[in-house]
Amino acid sequence: MCKTIKQKVKFKASPLTIYQLLSDTKKVTALTGETAMISNRIGGSFSTMSAKVSGIIVDLKPSKRIVLAWRRFDFPEGIFSMATFTLKETSVGGTELVLTHRGVPKELIPDIEEGWRQNYWDKIRNAIKTLD
Repeated sequence: MCKTIKQKVKFKASPLTIYQLLSDTKKVTALTGETAMISNRIGGSFSTMSAKVSGIIVDLKPSKRIVLAWRRFDFPEGIFSMATFTLKETSVGGTELVLTHRGVPKELIPDIEEGWRQNYWDKIRNAIKTLD
């Protein structure tokens, strides 16, 4: 059985900056400290976390949305989830990011939820501090 993860986070950086931190090969590699390879086109492939996560890019709208057919190395054979990042500018010039990650195997939910927080949201916040 699969479930949905939903996380909402706010950052003190523009939607374009957040978009780039999630979609640019060099920036994702620097951010996570793990090798990433990310295509910049719809239908292209990606891998992150030193190939522990991989998939296909379903949609890209700079500063607005990223949609990925996403799978972790320990997903059951042939199973992909859909990770959608929606970015909105806040009234103070920052970004509200909503992650909706559908189709995650139930037994992996706690680990993947924590992975998003530790490997992305916390590291994005730290990266933004160094940009100031």
